[in-house]
Amino acid sequence: VQLQASGGGLVQPGGSLRVSCAVSGRTFGANVMSWYRQAPGKQREWVASIISNGAANYPESMKGRFTISRDSGKNMAYLQMNNLKPEDSATYYCKYSARGTHYWGQGTLVTVSS
Repeated sequence: VQLQASGGGLVQPGGSLRVSCAVSGRTFGANVMSWYRQAPGKQREWVASIISNGAANYPESMKGRFTISRDSGKNMAYLQMNNLKPEDSATYYCKYSARGTHYWGQGTLVTVSS
């Protein structure tokens, strides 16, 4: 399984951005796709997850401004980020989990700055 994250970039505070994750290779019907982020000098933190049936979960700190979605037919996952703040600046990573194994993408950099 290979993951390719894309869509990062520079956005002004209050702006929106959608990052994407493409999954290729041998995939499994039952799986979970997740987004994590890591800012310089900080630990990687969980942003959102979505399971095969479309049910999404978020930590309390991410609810409201972040929305995860997926297109299982295209093996894609997305993270819509609204009202972005400078503290949202980080490298955003996608993860694919199936049968007890986790696969990570290379990350896409999001910078929120004026």
